[in-house]
Amino acid sequence: QHRGPALSDAVGALCRALPPRARPAPDTLRRAKFDRPQASLDLWRLLYNLLKQIHGGKRAESDAIDNQIRFVKSALWYHGYGRPELYRLPCDGSVGSRELLLAFSWLLHRLSLVEKLLARNRVKTGDEISVCTCEDDLPNSQKSATEIAPEYGLEDRVDVRYLQWLNGRLRFQWQSLHAQQQEQCKLLHKIHLLTSGSHVDQNLRHLSVTEMDLVRQPEKCNQLLQLLESETMQLEAFLEWKKLEPVYWQWMETVLDSVAEEGSTCESQDAQVQQSSLAKVSPCCPWADSLTGQIERLSRDLMTLHDHLHKLVTHQRAAWCEKVKTRKEELQKEGFPAIARQIQESVELKLLDLTHRCAPNKNKAHGSCRLVFRSKHPASKRGFSRSVSKEPVSTVSATEVIRELQMREASLERELRQLQEECRQRLDEIAKGLNGVICISP
Repeated sequence: QHRGPALSDAVGALCRALPPRARPAPDTLRRAKFDRPQASLDLWRLLYNLLKQIHGGKRAESDAIDNQIRFVKSALWYHGYGRPELYRLPCDGSVGSRELLLAFSWLLHRLSLVEKLLARNRVKTGDEISVCTCEDDLPNSQKSATEIAPEYGLEDRVDVRYLQWLNGRLRFQWQSLHAQQQEQCKLLHKIHLLTSGSHVDQNLRHLSVTEMDLVRQPEKCNQLLQLLESETMQLEAFLEWKKLEPVYWQWMETVLDSVAEEGSTCESQDAQVQQSSLAKVSPCCPWADSLTGQIERLSRDLMTLHDHLHKLVTHQRAAWCEKVKTRKEELQKEGFPAIARQIQESVELKLLDLTHRCAPNKNKAHGSCRLVFRSKHPASKRGFSRSVSKEPVSTVSATEVIRELQMREASLERELRQLQEECRQRLDEIAKGLNGVICISP
């Protein structure tokens, strides 16, 4: 009796937790369960807006619906969404609302969509910087995406010169970004240094860019207050959504059941059509009975062959087991257990070292961090020691981040040199097979 209202509350909380620019109507998700075509365009636009925000791109209202659909398909493929029914949907957005609902729910579960959007759209202080000292291994979603890459990827081969041009353009953009970040850090250092001692928080002790802007332009306080109120409403809706999230996934199980029922219905209809066509063909075709007899004889021959292969495999397995037993006795006489014990101890030591390296390191940082100025003379903090709570705050030093990045750079350089050496050896092997060609290494 309470399932309907609870579902409405869960869907409503989910919609309110999404950003205002990409907030769908709750009825859109409910209509999508029944594959209503009226909800298809709304869900395409919803996925387009959400994925644009996740990838940090600018949302263009003037984009045609076919361009938006192509972007959604490519972004879902990049994240590893492997349901082929979605990629077969037409680019006019006329059908497929249920498939889009499944893709939207997959993003909720796989990417923690709401949490990512809340973190990306929160009110900024202006002192943030992106830091990552983790290993850049591919996640499971991208590894699984390579399985469907040939079907939806590019079919033609790309010119090497175009890849070189892209590499040069990427290098230039990285250099420009690095210069901009250096300039930003210099300006932040000036603000932090000039406002040192102006903040009541002992952990900060200086104003942020947003606070400095409010000091210079007090009329922006109302705008900031509206942003904070909107973010607070989203956070409250997110807390409500987390409480009612199991109701949503129970409802999604019914959506999957309806998809499975329609699939089984289509398969049964196809089987009935095929059987009826065979029934119609058999009385009027004189060769049908002879074909059935040939199929039965082939089936008997296959069963006989299967039994023969099973006996042969059993005999070979027994022979191999006897050989392994004999060889094991010979190795024991030669002192093999001592050698095996030494190898096992060496492998265990290497595994311990590998486990130590792969263990989560507290110093490894990932994500957005706030830059805080730390004076070389901490004696000035004593005046704030009583009025501020002494709760520990997780911080990371810039020196530690630089050291981690330098170690990562050295590791990548070693890997690059190893790959270059392998490529050079491969080219030498290829060059040896070419007659009349002289290759001079750079």
